[in-house]
Amino acid sequence: MDYPDFALKVARAVASGEYALGVLVCGTGIGMSIAANKQRGVRAALCSTEFEARMARAHNDANVLCLGQRVVGAGVARSILDAFLATPFEGGRHEKRVQKIRDAEAER
Repeated sequence: MDYPDFALKVARAVASGEYALGVLVCGTGIGMSIAANKQRGVRAALCSTEFEARMARAHNDANVLCLGQRVVGAGVARSILDAFLATPFEGGRHEKRVQKIRDAEAER
């Protein structure tokens, strides 16, 4: 299997509601994020800091975290994952922005 196979399997499981959130890891995380974001309903975020992970969840309602194994060490990856899992979507002013993304997906 190649990285798109793994990414799409996780993305489809999240999009279908089988899982609320997903986590993908490859060398840089870039390929995984590109592939996962092809699935309607998935908002995959490539994060290399805790701040990015918190903002991805809080402001963008990201539902898939992508990490680069060559980019972040194991300890940093764990703290990014913890931040991603612990941060809820804030909604409010961010909800209309996420809805615009959903609307664009529906046009495809």
